[in-house]
Amino acid sequence: MALPVVAIIGRPNVGKSSLLNALAGEMISIVEPTAGVTRDRISTFIKREDKYFELIDTGGYGIVDSDELSNHIERQIFHAIGSADLVIFMVDIRDGLVPLDITIAQLLRKHDLEVIGVANKADSAKMFPAAAEFNKLGFGEFLCISATENLNKAVLLDMIFEKLESVDTDKPQESIMKIAVVGKRNAGKSSIVNAMAGSERVIVSEIPGTTRDSVDVRLEKDGQIITVIDTAGVRKIGKMENSIEFYSYVRVKRTIGRADVVLFMIDATVPISQVDKKLAKLIEEEYKTCILVINKWDLAKDTSLTEDYQEYLTKLLPGLKFAPIAFTTATESKNIQSVLDLAAELYKQATTQIPTPKLNKAFDIIKEERGGNIRAKKGKPKFYYTAQIATNPITLLMFVNKPELFEDNFRKMIVSRLRSLLPIDEVPIRLIARAHRRS
Repeated sequence: MALPVVAIIGRPNVGKSSLLNALAGEMISIVEPTAGVTRDRISTFIKREDKYFELIDTGGYGIVDSDELSNHIERQIFHAIGSADLVIFMVDIRDGLVPLDITIAQLLRKHDLEVIGVANKADSAKMFPAAAEFNKLGFGEFLCISATENLNKAVLLDMIFEKLESVDTDKPQESIMKIAVVGKRNAGKSSIVNAMAGSERVIVSEIPGTTRDSVDVRLEKDGQIITVIDTAGVRKIGKMENSIEFYSYVRVKRTIGRADVVLFMIDATVPISQVDKKLAKLIEEEYKTCILVINKWDLAKDTSLTEDYQEYLTKLLPGLKFAPIAFTTATESKNIQSVLDLAAELYKQATTQIPTPKLNKAFDIIKEERGGNIRAKKGKPKFYYTAQIATNPITLLMFVNKPELFEDNFRKMIVSRLRSLLPIDEVPIRLIARAHRRS
């Protein structure tokens, strides 16, 4: 059974994202003084004891968006209202009652929803009497809160769970895999997320920089839950126009870190850029399981030369040459389900636990093949035995004579050979060398 949904609704800049972060206990939504930062529906699970609900942050109703995305933002708000079991109607106690608050109140009454009114930015008890004017909106007394100071957060949670007593608030089904969708701006990230979800879950626009937050989208496939994470498009740090872009980039890096599989979106209609190379390096350094998703393949000049394009990618993104390649047209949902299937296969591969005898046999083969050719300036590197100590990334601990002899090129040779000897040919392999102390 689906969890109850609680949506935070209000005009721009009343503190909706701050409240979501406060109730979640972590920074999920970007918070900025600039109105209209949030555009998509940002959601998270809130837990207290053994009870849960899904909390949704929305864009500001009535925003005049600088990128002309107001209609898109409004549709996302209506989606949130349509799915909500309960609405937190947020106003700004410092601004008092304004016409847009009245408009939102009329909208909520049309949907006949359970509503909790909260007056935010009430940083001290002296301000509480000012909330009385919001009573005329027709939702009873508004609870005075301060999202940034955590004032009355516990009281608000009590009210939410009390309103949800009649619905199932048990623990949600665990996600079996997190898939991060990353790439430069306008590569088609939001389009592929919507294609996977089968609905307009995130805003899609030709305007660069539409997505700002990292948006977790839960979807069901073969009876299991997968989380697909849409991220902001990346461009050169020197070209970032404001702090919003910088915070978006920080969230992209964080999302890569928490992902099980990364879909690296590449626009087939333009050459590989420095931003692509930077993202590839970041994925490589994080040892992330990755699929190179070549999007807009229908618009490429010659869609028959897939092998030539693969060679092109290997040359420009050598650190990800192990990663499989998928060619897609996200706007038409072409090859999208096969990408999800491939992600599941790679995740299974990346979580493989290799039996220790099989692992050491592979290393014995490498030693025999190399024979006396393995040499370095300071001596001959030797490995005695190896153990797997982690998965995703598959991490191998080699007990060796001198770790300093195992330089990058030598390690790359070992990894390359392991890919052909073991069932882990399309995922990252991390090697750690440790001195073997013999008594």
